Amino acid sequence: MHWLKKRWIRWERHIELSKRQQFILITFCLTLILMLTQLISIEYIRYPLVVLLAAITYVGSAFGLREDLKGVEWFTLLIPLTLYSAAVALFYFLLPARWLTRIPIAFLYAVGLYGYLLTQNIYNVAANRTIALLRAARSVGFLLTILTYYLLTLTILSFRSYPIFNSLLIGSISWLHIFPALWSVELTQKASGRVVVISIALELVLAELSWAFSMWPMPTTMIALLLSSVLYSTVGMAQEYLSQKLYKKTIIEFVSVCVIVFLAALLTTRWRGI
Repeated sequence: MHWLKKRWIRWERHIELSKRQQFILITFCLTLILMLTQLISIEYIRYPLVVLLAAITYVGSAFGLREDLKGVEWFTLLIPLTLYSAAVALFYFLLPARWLTRIPIAFLYAVGLYGYLLTQNIYNVAANRTIALLRAARSVGFLLTILTYYLLTLTILSFRSYPIFNSLLIGSISWLHIFPALWSVELTQKASGRVVVISIALELVLAELSWAFSMWPMPTTMIALLLSSVLYSTVGMAQEYLSQKLYKKTIIEFVSVCVIVFLAALLTTRWRGI
């Protein structure tokens, strides 16, 4: 093991790429793999390829962020990137089988992945020292978290499974999104009890809502949007609470988003035939 570590250090010294260049290289390789998955026409091979892409994303991201990774950061920094790749790859299968639509999605995936890598790198550095870009990184990271959650939720609901299965799956991916988002406020090597408790509580809320909404006669896109708005509002308020900036005006702003989306969902609900 010691020999392997020495060889790794020697090899690493020969790498002359900057961190941004490494991120670009990682983004290029993962985008290429994403596009190659669409050349597979056999249905049952596609989903193992998504798992493979997610695994490569985790390893590649760990390589790019390897300098300061420690403790819970192996989860909170790398899992969001992994989920992002899996979400886009699964959403890719829902698109028409035309490169005219898939190439722009691949481009947007590359832009999002590169931005996500930069965001997680800022978190990684900010865990050890103060950095000016932290506030902007939190905004970008939160936006990409909501996008990833929407795509994964939409994919799960598109299978039109039983409400209990939807609840279990969406509850699980909810926690995988909520926990890193809340941790990004504290940026500690070990997550605090408040982060753990709040993330579990919000996970249960979203799992129960997904169960209820799965039985509503509304389009899956609207259900996914509604759940994403709940995630946005609840996690947003939780982040403000953890940073001790949760005011009445902030609560009204977050809750109003849920109310607007819920009213839109009511308008798209097909009540006939119930």
